[in-house]
Amino acid sequence: MTAAAGVRAPVRAGRIQPHARRRESGLLALVAVVLVLGSVSLGATQRQLAGQPASWLPADLGQLAIYLGALLVAHLALIMTGRRADQVLLPTIGLLGGLSLLLMERLPQALVTQSLLGRNFGLASIQLGWLLLAIAVITIAAIGVRSDSWLRRYKYTWAAAGIALLLLTFLFGTEVNGALLTIQVGPFSGQPTELIKVVLVIFLAGYLSDFRPLLVAADLRLGPLRLPPLPYLLPMLAMWAMALGIVVIQRDLGAALLFFAVFLALVYIATNRTSYVVLGLLLFVAGSVIAYQLFGTVRDRVDIWLNPFVDASGKGYQVVQSLYAFGRGGIIGTGLGAGLPLVAGRLPIPAIHTDFPFAALGEELGLIGVVAILGLYLIVIERGLRVAASAADDFRALLAAGLTLVVGVQAFIIAAGNLKLIPLTGVTLPFISYGGSSLLANGVVVGLLLALSDRGVEPPPPPRPGRGRRPAFLGGARSAR
Repeated sequence: MTAAAGVRAPVRAGRIQPHARRRESGLLALVAVVLVLGSVSLGATQRQLAGQPASWLPADLGQLAIYLGALLVAHLALIMTGRRADQVLLPTIGLLGGLSLLLMERLPQALVTQSLLGRNFGLASIQLGWLLLAIAVITIAAIGVRSDSWLRRYKYTWAAAGIALLLLTFLFGTEVNGALLTIQVGPFSGQPTELIKVVLVIFLAGYLSDFRPLLVAADLRLGPLRLPPLPYLLPMLAMWAMALGIVVIQRDLGAALLFFAVFLALVYIATNRTSYVVLGLLLFVAGSVIAYQLFGTVRDRVDIWLNPFVDASGKGYQVVQSLYAFGRGGIIGTGLGAGLPLVAGRLPIPAIHTDFPFAALGEELGLIGVVAILGLYLIVIERGLRVAASAADDFRALLAAGLTLVVGVQAFIIAAGNLKLIPLTGVTLPFISYGGSSLLANGVVVGLLLALSDRGVEPPPPPRPGRGRRPAFLGGARSAR
């Protein structure tokens, strides 16, 4: 399929024509039913525990109506602007965000409080506000991004801006649990690492698409490994190492693992060279051993992962309580609002709304709920990789694959950490954990994926001579000319 045939939406006389999105409409209706039933269940449990009369009303009808209304507005905006983008991503993200809202309504509202315009807001209200902003970001990106030339052309500028944000965090950041994670501006705070994961993917997609034939042509041997010419490999490695090094210095291990995994996967997707994966894994093992010896934070987390019960009431407390939560949930869970028994009058898991929402949902929704949540992330991954496989050129294919990996790898890291499959790291569970910077950054990711999937976007520029064939993973055919 040529670019002209595959990426232009039909228009008449230059006017935007509304385009029906029936599949998305049906899925959003299903999402609304699931969230209403979940809210009714949560409300019934809360009223029972409070000794109030039974009722079929949702836990918080107003907040649920606002959230579902925002999803409807986003859906109608895509229809009215004639967008022919993926119709599964928005409902999937909508369900993940709805689960987040129900979880925040269920948790004590005093976990997070914010005063704004003379009013005090609790955890659920603040999370609702960030969810609405994330939906707005998704919609604006999906509708507004009609060309990717500004991403291609300024890839080095985006990468430099991301590195600058990390440096600002290092110089002026606030330490949270032993890591320099946040920048505080007035009453608001954010984590720049959430943004750097997006700009790093943009840079890597641009660089790999421009120099992929040279990276594939291996003429340097390192033992049994064959590597590309160093002049073309070093700029990419230097930009990645700078971001990774700063994150390690800031002791943000979750972001370091995320960056490394996405970098390695994108290089393999672009070049189809197993030697790069082997070299990357060797460097990862060596770096992990060195970090274990040098950094107490790394050593503590690895020791806790190996045996949290050695210090079950101290350093291993969170992991132990997370495992107990999954155990209490069993197959079908305790039900929304019926889990999380208090320990000494407090919630059993500190930072449950940021680092352990998966454990909280695992207790109340059980194994069935855990599998369903992981299934939602797998749907996001499948749709994103579908966008990558059908992209019109290398840049869009690598960008879509990288953005998809950001969500998928991040979800795996925090879910596996909650389950004690890997050492616990400080990343958020996409679209479920509390936090504005996480929701907005992941909103940019999904918005760009929707824009890239739109068959009406501006066709890519003509390929440069000698670009060669695309990786088999991304379709195998030559870029559209």
